[in-house]
Amino acid sequence: MHTPLLADLVTLLVVSIGVLYASARVRLPPIVGFLISGMLLGPHGLALVEGGEDVQQIAEIGVVLLLFTIGLEFSLAELMRMRRAAVLGGSVQIAAVTGVVFLTLIQFGVAPGGALFLGLTASLSSTAVVLRLLQQSAQVDAPHGRMSVAMLVWQDLMIVPMMLLIPVLAGTSGGLLGALGVFAAQAAAILALVVVLARFVVPKLLDRVVQTRSRDLFLLTILTLCLSIAWASSLAGLSLALGAFLAGLLVAESEYSHQALADILPFRDVFASFFFISIGMLLDLQLAVSEPLLLIGLVAGVLLVKMLAGALAVVVVGAPLRTAVLTGMATSQVGEFSFVLAGAGIAAGLVSDTSYQWFVATTVATIGLTPLMLSSAPAAASLLHRLPLPHRLQSRGSVGESGRTPKQLENHLVVIGYGVNGRNVSRAASVAGIPHVAVDMNPALVTAERERGVPVYYGDATREALLEHLGVPRARAVVIALSDAAATRQVTSLVRALNPTCSIAARTRYVREVDALKTLGADTVVPEELETSVEIVSRVLTGYLVPRSEIDSFISEIRAGNYEMWRQPTATAPSLQDLKQTLTDVEISTLRVEAGSVLAGQRLVDSDLRPVFGVTVVAIRRNEALIPNPRGEERVEAGDLLVVLGLAEEIVGASALAKGPG
Repeated sequence: MHTPLLADLVTLLVVSIGVLYASARVRLPPIVGFLISGMLLGPHGLALVEGGEDVQQIAEIGVVLLLFTIGLEFSLAELMRMRRAAVLGGSVQIAAVTGVVFLTLIQFGVAPGGALFLGLTASLSSTAVVLRLLQQSAQVDAPHGRMSVAMLVWQDLMIVPMMLLIPVLAGTSGGLLGALGVFAAQAAAILALVVVLARFVVPKLLDRVVQTRSRDLFLLTILTLCLSIAWASSLAGLSLALGAFLAGLLVAESEYSHQALADILPFRDVFASFFFISIGMLLDLQLAVSEPLLLIGLVAGVLLVKMLAGALAVVVVGAPLRTAVLTGMATSQVGEFSFVLAGAGIAAGLVSDTSYQWFVATTVATIGLTPLMLSSAPAAASLLHRLPLPHRLQSRGSVGESGRTPKQLENHLVVIGYGVNGRNVSRAASVAGIPHVAVDMNPALVTAERERGVPVYYGDATREALLEHLGVPRARAVVIALSDAAATRQVTSLVRALNPTCSIAARTRYVREVDALKTLGADTVVPEELETSVEIVSRVLTGYLVPRSEIDSFISEIRAGNYEMWRQPTATAPSLQDLKQTLTDVEISTLRVEAGSVLAGQRLVDSDLRPVFGVTVVAIRRNEALIPNPRGEERVEAGDLLVVLGLAEEIVGASALAKGPG
């Protein structure tokens, strides 16, 4: 039996494997490889895939799963904290791009309705592409990552009002206010339903499912929640992707969100690849070859306009200039949902077929350039700081939130980044009486902490002026606990240049950053990947009764060797032979002394625990009190919990002494 869809999928996968392999050899991002695969396979390339519509339907599932996993990593509370960035920043970005494109097209004789529609279409950025790249580079939690996510979510929300505006722009309908009212009511109902489900229904449902201990049932339940809520939101007029994001937020409120994310990731990666391939299939290569200069001009113009608009939006929100540049470059492409709008515009007569093809070529090109834009953004931000910008813009992020300056401290501690790690370091410094200051780019967090009396300031630590303001040249130690890897490298270099003698401890997520940070001047680099392993090994060795001093020596030797033992599988292990001399047969257990037992009322020295059974009592738990290392004269009482050390068979024999009569 011939199955065209299966044949198309096999062809698509085989070609994609070859293209991705070649892309990996020349160090191109996977997304670019997928786009190239689509160009080769599509109707404008080699036309090897016939069922393009079927592939696009599969691609929609990829977008749904991608947005669902993003929602899993957020929470309703976090989304509410980002509302200013989403509503204000997203609105400014959409308005700026739409206005520039509208005015430009009007100059070329495009009708006002069509010009406004194309401006709205160009204002949307690619949620799927940007979030995928941010995830791959671990930048979702960075300031520009959070800002980008907030603006992208708002853009997805605005797709529906833009769709409702199409008949008005085409002159076929005048009921815009009524349509917007219906949309607002539907959207409010969906959001209210999601909140209710997240608080009262889904946690209980997942509890029941988990109790069955069936992984198949759990996975099926998670997929059903994702797809059903996405489908329900599309029925209410919202996009499938936005519904999937809301479904992810819903599951994120439960304690099983991490397991759900782990189960969904393989499906997301496979289906998301079809999405990027389907985008590449839309590109007409002959059109691009026929007038390459026009295409280059369109792509450059769109990237520049969207980059400036995104940066302006972030500046309006009040974020530092570095975050503005990074966010602007991250959201500078035209998004995948613009194709949906453009298709509706063609049906309404707002866009011609030729204009649509140029739009597709421009969009695909901007999406393909997104990895390059993101990778070059830190260098662009650093370059911009060197330009003679207005003082007000230059000073943004260089002073405390309240305008106050820290005291002239000497030999103090500077904590850069006030997330979980930075907050813990600051608290420890407070307990130890160490003078310290901290800095972070989250204005809400800074305001709340300063009201509690914490010496934390708002600002961009990649600015040399801010570091001087914090007293880095006079500091004894600097802790860098940022989520942005590029910013961590830049701050490390600046701190070392300002203070050649201070101790710099940098936190990084990945071990591949260790060597680069040490080269830039960090004295200590703590990679979360390997420090987690250190803690696990420490606890395992403790369980095997390895002496604490030997464990500490072992871990110190690993750290002194820059984690080489675990970074290189063939590396020689530390030469601590004592670690192999573990007491693997010895166990620590507890015995409850029952009323009427032989031990009740007896002194330890008079009992048979040690001389007969060879069991040593190392501690006694009596009610809420703990008696460590009890003396032989200590009298055992009924109800005591004896912590004993001995061989397994010895403990089993001694347990009979603790039991009561009968």
